[in-house]
Amino acid sequence: MQWKVKILIDAHVHLDSYSDEIDSVLEEISKHRILTISNSMDISSYERNVEIGSACDFVIPTFGIHPWNAHNYADQLNNFDKYIEQSPMIGEIGLDYYFDEDPAHYPAQRKVFKYFLQAAKDQDKIVNLHTKGAEREVLNLLKQYEIRRAIVHWYSGPMDVLHEFVDFDAYFTVGVELTFSDHIKAVAKEIPRNRLLTETDNPGGMKWFTGKPGMPLLISDVVRDLAKVKNTTPDTIIKTVDSNFAQLIERELGYPQHT
Repeated sequence: MQWKVKILIDAHVHLDSYSDEIDSVLEEISKHRILTISNSMDISSYERNVEIGSACDFVIPTFGIHPWNAHNYADQLNNFDKYIEQSPMIGEIGLDYYFDEDPAHYPAQRKVFKYFLQAAKDQDKIVNLHTKGAEREVLNLLKQYEIRRAIVHWYSGPMDVLHEFVDFDAYFTVGVELTFSDHIKAVAKEIPRNRLLTETDNPGGMKWFTGKPGMPLLISDVVRDLAKVKNTTPDTIIKTVDSNFAQLIERELGYPQHT
């Protein structure tokens, strides 16, 4: 299979979080040609994402342990290895000192995150990162483990650390909060065009703001709003994100090449 027309790219979703509507979700992804990176929260989440991905050529399932779940897995690190090996990217991983308000969980978060970073370094894999409330520590660990390719998901932290991530050559997903937040608009303006990706964080991203789960075509709204912020056209954003993603994966993941 080879892409014959431009496609949309949703670089951060959680398809396993859909229930009865998953068939409609996959139909919409295929119909509108949305290349979808489905991140995992834990092992069972990844297994479900693999099952979903087997039904749709546009879905890339990736393995990770979300920082909210890290305390449940800190003593099971060796169980990750087979999933890391088969996963084309690693995600969602990272640290969260904002939404997770229990400091007793933070050592486990760091332990799990560092294990994934070592694996990413050894296998030269892309990492898809959660950084909320721990932005500088995440950046410092990326440097320590010499991570070569990183996607920073839904960055909403300090602007000075954002610029340091830019200097580190990280890529950034911009998503649905663009519609609601002046800070996210400011973040989007600062992200260089050659480091820009789009996301929805479906189904939960939009649900935070409207109470309703997001569907795949929501990515077109993100593209539209991002074009306004960047003072350009939606078509230019689509082409830019497509080019950036191709550069990021370096064509080595075994997925179809764009034309």
